[in-house]
Amino acid sequence: MYQLTKISSALAALGLSTVLFMGQSFAATNDNTTNDNSANATSNAATNETVTSNAASNTVNKQATANNATDISPVTNGVSQKVAGNSRAAVSLNKFLPTIKYTTENLPAVAQKINAATWKEGTKIDRNVGTKLQALLNWNQNGVGPVDGYWGKNTIKAMQAFQKANGLTVTNDLNNETWQALTKNEKLMTQPVLVSYQLSEADVNIKTTSIPAGAEAKAKLDGMYYESVTEGLAEKFHISEKYLKTLNPTAKFTAGETITVYNPGNPNTKPVSRVVADKATETLYAYDDKDNLIASYPTTVGSTATPSPTGTHTVEVKVHEPNYTYTGNDGSKAIIPPGPNNPVGLVWIGLSKPSYGIHGSPDPARISRQASAGCIRLTNWDALALLGVIQNGATVEFK
Repeated sequence: MYQLTKISSALAALGLSTVLFMGQSFAATNDNTTNDNSANATSNAATNETVTSNAASNTVNKQATANNATDISPVTNGVSQKVAGNSRAAVSLNKFLPTIKYTTENLPAVAQKINAATWKEGTKIDRNVGTKLQALLNWNQNGVGPVDGYWGKNTIKAMQAFQKANGLTVTNDLNNETWQALTKNEKLMTQPVLVSYQLSEADVNIKTTSIPAGAEAKAKLDGMYYESVTEGLAEKFHISEKYLKTLNPTAKFTAGETITVYNPGNPNTKPVSRVVADKATETLYAYDDKDNLIASYPTTVGSTATPSPTGTHTVEVKVHEPNYTYTGNDGSKAIIPPGPNNPVGLVWIGLSKPSYGIHGSPDPARISRQASAGCIRLTNWDALALLGVIQNGATVEFK
């Protein structure tokens, strides 16, 4: 759980009763933003933490997501994560998620095998099928976390969310009914899972840093950047860093080089009016205004030491690239700058329950395998995708 702070009443004259300070950011705010209440933190000691921001002028209209946004096909044709149209959802998603131009030329044999992989009941889910399965689940808006090709906890949860959304029997193992439902869209089934991507100067000439352990040392950094180019690339392509390196064993990851990457497909563009954070399944379920389950994300929800709240709350504020203020037991404060390795990642979606929110994570591989400070923790890419479509005032239930 975290603490949000108000700015001075001078900004109220601009029609913003409460706005967050944020760095390099985008924010959408409603009236009656959360109070300045302190909260016990996580990590190795009980602390107070604050999420803030420093660019109030970038505040946008309350209707951050248009109700009439049209869902686009998850099928891509040489370009991933490029949302068509000019709805608020499209504009936001195109701002938050990088557009990926790819080809299927000169794919190595392992990539071709994965793209052609299929499954029959009774056969083993090897890494080829596992990667294809993770892609199909992702493209159906049931997130698996970083793609790694393995049949594991987050993949099983994503499959169960897909089964739930499609009225199928919820199982612990992949079955023919589920595979047929996942593969019934022929265009989606033939979409390439692994693709060729030529690295640009912007991909490799990024700011990197070594992330220190202590909050005070982190506060001295210019930004909570990636620690390596491959960490940044892995997050861009929603893949585990280890798997990225496995698929590209001889790559030097330099500009102009063509590498094999996972194709993220297109995000959900349907407005989200309700989310349910299920502590038992460690999954965040997203619903539209007709109560249809339209997306799910693996999540970490609270811990034994710092449990999440109960009941129903609402979305009050949305921040892209937030700062983070760490308050120690002795009252000392350390303001940690924005960046993907910020303790709350690249996103803060603050709730009407003071100090609590939905946010990103500096460690996507540990989503649903770690504790949080009572909040809802997602991978940065899932948090960004949700930020683009969740409505202000959306209901947030803790189950």
